[in-house]
Amino acid sequence: MDRALPIVALVGRPNVGKSTLFNRIVGRRAAIVEDLPGVTRDRHYAEADWDGRRFLAVDTGGFWVGESEPLLADVRKQAERAIAEASAIVLVVDARAGLTAADEEVARVLRRGGKPVVVALNKVDSAKTEVEIGSEFWRLGWKALHPISAEHGRGVGTLLDDVVAGLPRAESGAAAVPEIPRVAILGRPNVGKSTLVNRLLGEARFVESPVAGTTRDSIDAETVAAGRRYVLTDTAGIRRKGRAGGKLELVTIGRAIEALDRSDVAAVLVDATEPAVEQDSRVAGLCVERAKPMILVVNKADLLQGRAGRSKVEEAIAEQLPFLPERTPLLFVSAREGNGLDRLLPLAGRLFDQAAHRLPTPELNRFLREVETAHPAPRVGAGSVRLYYIAQVGIRPPTFLVHVNRPEGVGEPYRRFVASRLRERFGIEVPVRLVFRKRTRRGETGS
Repeated sequence: MDRALPIVALVGRPNVGKSTLFNRIVGRRAAIVEDLPGVTRDRHYAEADWDGRRFLAVDTGGFWVGESEPLLADVRKQAERAIAEASAIVLVVDARAGLTAADEEVARVLRRGGKPVVVALNKVDSAKTEVEIGSEFWRLGWKALHPISAEHGRGVGTLLDDVVAGLPRAESGAAAVPEIPRVAILGRPNVGKSTLVNRLLGEARFVESPVAGTTRDSIDAETVAAGRRYVLTDTAGIRRKGRAGGKLELVTIGRAIEALDRSDVAAVLVDATEPAVEQDSRVAGLCVERAKPMILVVNKADLLQGRAGRSKVEEAIAEQLPFLPERTPLLFVSAREGNGLDRLLPLAGRLFDQAAHRLPTPELNRFLREVETAHPAPRVGAGSVRLYYIAQVGIRPPTFLVHVNRPEGVGEPYRRFVASRLRERFGIEVPVRLVFRKRTRRGETGS
């Protein structure tokens, strides 16, 4: 995500179709869409391109009028921050519902900001509906009124023509940038993911609340640590499907898993005061199944009683999460106080680099000879398994092909043993994959 691009913010009261329009503009289902007010709570950015003009679209939570509840007030603050950084604003209203006091409240805020505003009269699904729209929306004070249907795409092109015409030109000719590690922040509900991400970003980018389930979508944000850029993805809490409450929560859990799939490194948060519960096992298990580089982040470490408290946490994790690969990094932090967070992103960068590193074939084969000499594979019937040759054939995860005489004789325990020794020998902290294949001679086919 290129933050040098001009920003177009979509704002409006709840449930007028901002997320549907956002998805239409960026050309994919980047934001959750449900017919419920308040689904979007954080700022959600995605790159868009219209007629050769690139920009960042940002979806925002709805403006709640007359609400003093802290969570809703934070949602509004997120929208106000988006307005402050935007180059242009699209005010989305529900044309079928007519002009409301909430629309006028948003308009007052926008007029104070002095930014260019284009009004999207959403839910106009036909020419007949367009004719029936009253003149009341002219009271908002802007001439650029566009009847659209975000759901069906009607009128959105004309709207975007108007939007990009007023955008500043982005700088061209920028040099290529190195690949940016994507770090997914995962964990069960209410473990402190949004607080941690806000700390790493140095701003209140995501809504924080003691209410479980505050984060509903998986949202990217860029930051820099030790001179390196990272993309962080704050995700909704993951818990067992049997305990998920309703369709919306199932959707948010699905989006969190999608964020894991497209990430390079997973930071899995657990609560220091109750580590390694069943939900933590599910989240960590998802990472292991996908062979994702993982950091186990123990949050709220400021509540532990010294080294003894940390030792108890380590013992609980070893007991309840025995499937974690050896050498999985364990990091104690306090998202609230900021302790230990300076190590998190550099560690993620190290794992990212390891997952893409290629080991020299001669060194790998010296390793293989040592393993076979010290710990031969178990015998199969009257014969034995011979390890002939190893080479790295892939990255992310590092994947190694081992030629043997009897691949069917390599059981899972010996496979895990070789993988463990490989990671230990070369200092690898990320998962690896081993493929055992029968060595073929000329004129033979492999199995």
